[in-house]
Amino acid sequence: MKVTYESEADPMKITFSDDRIKESDEIRPGVIADFNYEGRLVRLEILDASKIVRNTSEMQFAELKAS
Repeated sequence: MKVTYESEADPMKITFSDDRIKESDEIRPGVIADFNYEGRLVRLEILDASKIVRNTSEMQFAELKAS
């Protein structure tokens, strides 16, 4: 997984795989989902990310433990 952020244009991209993208859908205003040829999610793009993400230069990972 790779997360990129461009401060000038303000999009944040979360890439889950390097698969080729077949189609993209704006699933909510400002949220674009890219899908591969099998219909699986490849990437999410959040437009105007600084309005949603508090600190665009910081990332936290949390592992959830199964109960």
